[in-house]
Amino acid sequence: MPPDTLAHRRTHNLLLISRLLSLRDNVSPFTLLLDSLSQSAKPLISEHVRRASIAKFSVVFVSFETLRAPNGVEKFVKGRGKSIPVLQKEIAAAVLAGGAAKTLLIIDSLNYLSASAPSSLCLFLSSLLTPTTTLLSTYHLDVPLPRNKAYPETAPDPLTLLKYLSTTLITVHSIHHVLLQKQHKDRSLPPPIWGLGEDIEGVVVGLGSNSLEGVVLEMEYRRKSGRGVAEWFYLPLADKEVPVKKNGNGKDKDRVMLLEDHPRWRLSEQVRRQEEHVDEGDEMRTTFELGITERQKKARDEVVLPYMDAQKEGGGGGGAILFTPEKEVDDFDEEEDEM
Repeated sequence: MPPDTLAHRRTHNLLLISRLLSLRDNVSPFTLLLDSLSQSAKPLISEHVRRASIAKFSVVFVSFETLRAPNGVEKFVKGRGKSIPVLQKEIAAAVLAGGAAKTLLIIDSLNYLSASAPSSLCLFLSSLLTPTTTLLSTYHLDVPLPRNKAYPETAPDPLTLLKYLSTTLITVHSIHHVLLQKQHKDRSLPPPIWGLGEDIEGVVVGLGSNSLEGVVLEMEYRRKSGRGVAEWFYLPLADKEVPVKKNGNGKDKDRVMLLEDHPRWRLSEQVRRQEEHVDEGDEMRTTFELGITERQKKARDEVVLPYMDAQKEGGGGGGAILFTPEKEVDDFDEEEDEM
């Protein structure tokens, strides 16, 4: 990729993720977060709440698995065990009670609604979207959904419907797992497996899961034109890991960066390039020399091959053989000479 194109992609995508996290201009009405046991989406939700508080948003939190309201949340609505009509009324009342011009509505888990009312899931979420309300929801990929007998077998999976309905799809990954996968891929090794994928009794969460350093974000943003933007980002959680810089207005710059700009990702790239350079220099790593010296190359180029003389004769000679005898070496048969 040319340097100008790479710089444009970096600037554009960093600006896009900054607008998504800061909830600017209602750039994404419905953001769906996909997490797992290897990496929870809670750090990303906390980042959204922090930025929403700075932007003077009213934060409404709908809980299906959270016991206490997180820091920065103004209205806390318990959703477990309630029907969809009742839940809609309580959410609408909480949004109106917020009193702010804009509202960030967070649903901590859509798995419960996907299992209990999959047919009404899309209508319920669509009713929550307004010009002044931004919806942020989480879906756990590791939680199996029980089969609902009332839901048609030919109907699409609830997760498929959620992906189709969302305007931004963000999958969170552990930074340790992503870097280890990169190292294995560079060496053409099988990809590592963690947690439930290991198929080991008693192992639920793999080593390196839910890192306190930062979160890797795999973003897929759907534009109004239908074109999508896909990019990988790294969001550090510790201020000491990535120093926060100041912009011209004295405000803090975003700490989020492209994954390829992460120091350990760059180090992995440098190691891979060094190994490729060593492999090219060693060639086949044999115990004897396969190349030739300049003197040998010059002597080889001075050798006149037989087909060169045949070309000088003009060609079309009927397959004549040109042979120059040597007096001291060749012994001729007189009968053959007469023939």
